[in-house]
Amino acid sequence: MSGQRSILVVDDDADIRESVAEALEAEGYHVATAANGAVALRLLREREVRPDAILLDIMMPDMDGRAFREEQMKDIRLALIPVIVFTAISAPADTARRLQAAGLLRKPLHLDELLSEVARVGGAAT
Repeated sequence: MSGQRSILVVDDDADIRESVAEALEAEGYHVATAANGAVALRLLREREVRPDAILLDIMMPDMDGRAFREEQMKDIRLALIPVIVFTAISAPADTARRLQAAGLLRKPLHLDELLSEVARVGGAAT
């Protein structure tokens, strides 16, 4: 698996998590998933996952994308992992900018846009 790019998908919708993970795995990415920001932080802090990029939903229970990003930016070990916000909220560009996101995808996701943005931000799968 040396050189294989890794992505963490954080979304509370199990169908979206599974669909995105399957699409990325089919392109050669190693994918980990989390149902909310709290689970994602635990995975990252316990070093179970060290992704090249994070796909982050904004609206989630327990810990939403904004709270996750705030905590991520406080942790020097995690702050440099680029985040791609994917959301159905209005004014997503403003939200992405405030969160200092490296990329933005609108829901519903389109496969070609997903793959292009992940390759741009997290690197192409090998």
